[in-house]
Amino acid sequence: MRVLVIGAYGLIGGYVVARLLAEGHAVTGAGREIAAAAQRLPQVRWARIDLATAMVRDWLPLLAEVDAVVNCAGALQDGPRDNLAAVHRDGVARLVDACVQAGVRRLVHISAAGVAAHRGLGTQGDRFNDTKLATEDLLRAGDLDWMILRPGLVLAPAAYGGSALLRGLAAFPLALPVVHADATVQVVAATDVARAVAMAIRPDTPPRRAIDLVHDQPVSLADLVVTLRRWLGLAPAPLWRVPAGVARLAARGADALAWAGWRSPLRTATLDQLRGGIAGDGQAMERELGLKPQSLMDMLAAYPAGVQERWFAKSYFMKPAMLAMLSFFWGLSGLIGFCRVPQAAAVLTTAGMAPGPATLAVLLGSTADLALGIGVVSRRWAKTALVGMVLVSAAYMVGGTLWRPDLWLDPMGPFLKTLPAALLALAALALLDER
Repeated sequence: MRVLVIGAYGLIGGYVVARLLAEGHAVTGAGREIAAAAQRLPQVRWARIDLATAMVRDWLPLLAEVDAVVNCAGALQDGPRDNLAAVHRDGVARLVDACVQAGVRRLVHISAAGVAAHRGLGTQGDRFNDTKLATEDLLRAGDLDWMILRPGLVLAPAAYGGSALLRGLAAFPLALPVVHADATVQVVAATDVARAVAMAIRPDTPPRRAIDLVHDQPVSLADLVVTLRRWLGLAPAPLWRVPAGVARLAARGADALAWAGWRSPLRTATLDQLRGGIAGDGQAMERELGLKPQSLMDMLAAYPAGVQERWFAKSYFMKPAMLAMLSFFWGLSGLIGFCRVPQAAAVLTTAGMAPGPATLAVLLGSTADLALGIGVVSRRWAKTALVGMVLVSAAYMVGGTLWRPDLWLDPMGPFLKTLPAALLALAALALLDER
């Protein structure tokens, strides 16, 4: 079969594509940012398209010769890069129309466990729930051979989004911070979701059903984080029950960072979902598809943690901390340079440089420092800013060595301190990828 997978490089989409390829299907992968995915999986036919904005005419060429469509695309919360109504409802409506015109009958849609009318989660949680529910209602009203799959909290060997956040919490030093610690969730392995999708696209699988994909044993968030810490092989640590108000403030900060391009899983919609818990019919997957989902302990046993998992978990919160420190260091350095131009220029004039060029050098350097400190805050410009920090550091050391080599022996170490700052930028650059 030729299968079109939308959101094919996401956490769920990636495992769906891997399963379909393993079963011998031809796959067309679609999404907004496909460059890295195309390098990883050249055997997939990739297409750049945005579900939120694509028109019916944009889908028709991709649907030619396609036997089934799997929609793994979704968003957590409204923001500058995401519009829940556009992604979850309007975009799917146009996709359905395109499938009808192209004669594609089978459409598998990934929804979410616990989606229901009048769930009452809170503002952001309502938006997520209601737009997901609207899409399910839209599919039910149509005449396609649809299948709605509702995974619970998805865990996988790969870490992204909420599963990455949980690993970071599990590796937190001294104590394990958990908000809504007693709230319960039902988990599902990404590989089990992929197995369910592979079953759902089969022509002999009865269509027009909504199926929860969750293990039947609920687990509290506190127990989940403690279990993940044990899986990582880290020493036990006490639990810190984070007050909901404190967590809400952190989530508001993450919401604000979305305007700079960062898509943190610790956002208000996440807290709304966790507060209400994640629950579903733990028997549905086996009853409807003949597939038994793995338990939390079974899936962790199947994903033995190595040093790479510990490195990732320990560095999860170090990444934003490093970017914040670099922004502070370079931004403040630029501001100090502007405030103390004569004193900074004197460092060069005492070495024989003329006052005019010395002042110009200070102003240019301060401008560069301030621009780099501001630029690293933006997801779009962070990589360029980090590379710029390394290059500017090298330029400072080379230029300083030529004009003031004596500063290498200065007791305050102005040149020596540049080296760890450059290495911190390199470390942040290595951790910059989100997927």
